[in-house]
Amino acid sequence: MLKLYDYFRSGAAYRTRIALNLKEVEYEQISIHLTKGGGEQFEAVYSEINPQNLVPTLMDGEVKIFQSMAIMEYLEEKFPAPSLLPSDHSSRARVRALANMIACDIHPLNNLRVRLYLVDEMNVTEEKRQAWISHWIHIGFQAYEKNLVHCEEIGLYSHGNHPTMADACLIPQIANARLNKVDLSNFPFILQVEERCQAHPAFKKALPSNQPDGT
Repeated sequence: MLKLYDYFRSGAAYRTRIALNLKEVEYEQISIHLTKGGGEQFEAVYSEINPQNLVPTLMDGEVKIFQSMAIMEYLEEKFPAPSLLPSDHSSRARVRALANMIACDIHPLNNLRVRLYLVDEMNVTEEKRQAWISHWIHIGFQAYEKNLVHCEEIGLYSHGNHPTMADACLIPQIANARLNKVDLSNFPFILQVEERCQAHPAFKKALPSNQPDGT
C-alpha cells in the first residue's frame, strides 16, 4: 500500500489526497504535524525521508516522491485510469497550466513557512499579513477566473465534465482563502466549480476535517 506523509491542513497534502481519491487508490496516512513542538517535519526521522522538511511525501515501496505536482504526475502515469488529465495534448497543457497557477504562483506565497517568516522575522503586523495573503489570492484567482470565463470547455469543472488535476489544486486554495477570510465574491465561476467538487466523494474524503489528524 502507498504511504502518504500528510498534514490535514497543508494545501499541498490536501491536493495530493484529492488526486489519490480520484484515482481510487488505497493509501496509508502518516501525520506530520507542521506546528506541534516546533514542527514534526524538522525531526531527524522525517528529515531523512524528506530533506526539504515539507509535506507531502509519497512512498511507493522503495520509491519516494516529493512535491505534490510530481506526485500527481507519478499517480497519473502509474494509475492511468481514471485520468487526472484530458485525452488531447492541448487540453492536457491547459489543465497543467491551471494547476500550476495555483501550485506555483499562489500557494508558495501563502504557505505556512512564508506566513511565519513574515511575522517572526520581518515583524509584519497581523493586518499586513492578511493583506499579503488576500493580495496574492486575488491576483491568482482573477487570472484563473478569466481562464474559466473564456474557455468553451469549462463544463462542470475547471476543464470539462470530470475533475482534473486543476480542480485538485483549486479546492485546497479556496479552503485556504476561506480560512483567511478572503472575499471570493468576485469569482462566480470558481465558486461554481467549488460547489460541484465539494459534492464529489473524492473531494469530501480529502477534506481537512475528515482526516485522522484533523479532529
